[in-house]
Amino acid sequence: MHMKNIKIFLGLLLLLLSTSCMVKKGWSDTPDFGTFDSIRPQLIKINDSTATVGTNFIIKNRQQLWELYTTGDPLQIGYKTGVLTQDLYHFQEEVFFSKVEELIPSPWKQRMLVKLLKYYNRDILSYIPLEYQLEIYGVSEYASDQHDFLGKKYERNIYLHGAHDIGHAFQDLALVGCSSLAVWDDKSADGSMLIGRNFDFYAGDDFAKNKIISFVKPEKGHAFMSVTWAGMTGVVSGMNAEGLTVTINAAKSSIPLKAKTPISILAREILQYATTIDEAIAIAKDKKVFVSESIMVGSAADRQVVLLEISPKKFDVYRVENNNYILCSNHFQSEAYQSDKRNLDQIEQSHSAYRWDKMNQLIDESDKLNPEKMAAILREKDGLHGRQLGYGNEKALNQLLAHHAVIFKPEQRLVWVSSNPYQLGEFVAYDLNKIFGEDLKTAQTLGIDSLIIAKDPFLETVDYENYEKYRQIDREIQQKISDKSVISAEEITAYQQLNPELWSVYFWAGKYYYQKGYFKEAQIEFEKAKTKEITTDLERKTVEKYLRKTQRRCR
Repeated sequence: MHMKNIKIFLGLLLLLLSTSCMVKKGWSDTPDFGTFDSIRPQLIKINDSTATVGTNFIIKNRQQLWELYTTGDPLQIGYKTGVLTQDLYHFQEEVFFSKVEELIPSPWKQRMLVKLLKYYNRDILSYIPLEYQLEIYGVSEYASDQHDFLGKKYERNIYLHGAHDIGHAFQDLALVGCSSLAVWDDKSADGSMLIGRNFDFYAGDDFAKNKIISFVKPEKGHAFMSVTWAGMTGVVSGMNAEGLTVTINAAKSSIPLKAKTPISILAREILQYATTIDEAIAIAKDKKVFVSESIMVGSAADRQVVLLEISPKKFDVYRVENNNYILCSNHFQSEAYQSDKRNLDQIEQSHSAYRWDKMNQLIDESDKLNPEKMAAILREKDGLHGRQLGYGNEKALNQLLAHHAVIFKPEQRLVWVSSNPYQLGEFVAYDLNKIFGEDLKTAQTLGIDSLIIAKDPFLETVDYENYEKYRQIDREIQQKISDKSVISAEEITAYQQLNPELWSVYFWAGKYYYQKGYFKEAQIEFEKAKTKEITTDLERKTVEKYLRKTQRRCR
């Protein structure tokens, strides 16, 4: 996160805290177990990549994806998930909370942050069903002791589920830029539904290092799979055994003043308890949420895909009539939001509409889509009409930062999940009919080798190698500018040659020269940046502002 935005958010919470007569008493550290089985499971660790708890297990496949299989009541699913993923959970917490410590090194400020988080999340449990409270509690019991200064384990896990939504609210942090599409009938190679999505939530490279494909058979509701990470019980991408799919795409939100239902928990409830579109709508329409989100729901039973567009104040369903595809980026499309100012600003000022247009263009130009062609769309790096955007540009469908990509064929219960890096590695195929149609007794990899989608040939190119170098050097260049260090002309040239079509390599060079008082050089760089495809309206205006300032200095 940008420090500026964190300070704004924390400042807002501090204002709320200081103007409140008193902070409500925090919620209970332990949910009511009732009649649920509270016996802790016993882990058997077979090797570094395989562990079991009875007939439940976790195993790493050759694509380095973790496959997790759990069954039972909510508390037992939580316990089993926690003990099977404990090492991964510790790693994930370290990645996330070390960033907190880096940004807020003062122990006093960290303690204040915890108090603010408690106030912000003061009523959150009233919005989370008990079964998910129990599951979160079970998982959290296996959290690390290292971060107890930031809150007790259960509290921290609840905060992390809300943090995903807070990240969505801060759109200018570029944490999200997800793209989703679905085709059927004449747009699909076999006429059946085909759904693809990129989940472009970015919280650092390490955050996406250990992806988990979770297969869950709960005692109530439908068995389901989801693509997730350790500690996360909510759902961002998933399909259930009935062929209902759920993916979430952030829309423009105001800064929320109070945590309510996390979107990932809502998506989980839909996945576990809905078979049809109407059942999904019934679950979602009365939920109180604190951010805006498009939830793409596909139903094999209805042979239909819709968007549930939900925000703190409105709810609507977007359906396509007399069409054979539907698209979703990061703005709303239903009637309820046609005159919504925040949504209109999102369309005009962000890169959401550009990606929507690009998906539309690719579908128009493509032959009937199959899983391989869908993967190619999700991996697309060029802009409209084949324009080169520079690698890592957020206007691209493939921004080269995705946590994962996933492809569903709901009617066949087939799903493909990407492997690292980004969505460029092999897509591993899974058959939910087979996985949930039998009781698995032993740890085993669950993918279908014959249906694997090959890795992107881009991985073998010099351009990919240069992009990875660029990412490292880009961080170094920005740090040097922040520290007001000296950067040689040779360094700047080498930096720009690694990613020559990306607008920001010229912007940062211009900013460096401007900072040092080399206004002629700065003007040249800002003019170069302006010729490229700049990501958002705000960033374009920033480049133009610096260009005007340098032009005045050069007169």
